[in-house]
Amino acid sequence: MNALIASTRFSVLDRSRTREGHDASRALRDTVELAREAEALGFHRFWVSEHHGVPGVAGSAPTVLAAAVAAATSAIRVGTGGVMLPNHRPLVVAEQFGVLASLFPGRIDMGLGRSVGFTEGVRRALGHGKEDAEDFPGRLAELLGWIDGSQRAHPRVHARPAEGLDIPAYVLAVGEGAAVAAAAGLPLVIGDLRGRDKVLRAVEVYRRDFRPSARAERPEVIVAGTVAVAATEEAARRLLVPEAWAMAYSRTHGEFPPLAPAERVEALAMTAKERALYERGLDGHVHGTEEQVAAQLERAIEETGADEVLVTTSTYDREALVESLRGLARIARLPDRGAGPPPHPRADAR
Repeated sequence: MNALIASTRFSVLDRSRTREGHDASRALRDTVELAREAEALGFHRFWVSEHHGVPGVAGSAPTVLAAAVAAATSAIRVGTGGVMLPNHRPLVVAEQFGVLASLFPGRIDMGLGRSVGFTEGVRRALGHGKEDAEDFPGRLAELLGWIDGSQRAHPRVHARPAEGLDIPAYVLAVGEGAAVAAAAGLPLVIGDLRGRDKVLRAVEVYRRDFRPSARAERPEVIVAGTVAVAATEEAARRLLVPEAWAMAYSRTHGEFPPLAPAERVEALAMTAKERALYERGLDGHVHGTEEQVAAQLERAIEETGADEVLVTTSTYDREALVESLRGLARIARLPDRGAGPPPHPRADAR
């Protein structure tokens, strides 16, 4: 086994994507079931996401869903990828994670992002605008202050039960977010794997400007992206088809649809613009047989210096998705939790 892959943690983020013929309830239950599979396969952590008013995504309340995932599992770390801080008051976010960390001590991660609503209508409904994202560093500092007890803006107010708890925080970044993570001394989560040049520039800025903090003594990089493993390269590519079409549709119709079966997408008559966006959505992802994916991952990890890979694959066929994760687990030789895994080679990192 490649030593570089062996020394890298592997984790999963599920967006709770809805599928044609299945309702939102099924999507959320699929997420919980996938978390159980990820735990059994030995993945390091399992995260859920936040989206509001998006027809193709059921996960609108990540801390609520994280509680369900944590309750259904026993060993895997559970968290958010992420809570979009501009949408919420930092005190409320601190309280929510305080409850999670109190119920599931030592297992909760607080992944935080700076995105706002998907559309102007959603942003108005949330009571926040794009300008709120500009204050992300301030909101992040306030949130961390509620947890470590250092905030002074609201005397005699405390975040219960969060204050004083060890709740690891992570910054989800695109572009300037890397600088925010560096200034705060927090681990960086960045994607995706196919936008390699942009990722490499952001990681370089992050490592260069990183300021050690009480939460992290050294830079820590988690690279997120799609990884699809199957018996053949073509079968792995077909796992990418539903999400590629959903992205193309959203950019031409302004609405993110539920995932469709690959065979139906491949039979569609697309406009030239749809076809171009669809083909672009298929390009550059890590996919193929176990041998092919191992080689692609080795290159990605070597180039980025990633401490961890966060797999974000979405597809219509959930059985094929689980098989893909099983293939990845074999590539990385992840420990069988049922056998009581030894410490990870980078067990010092959360």
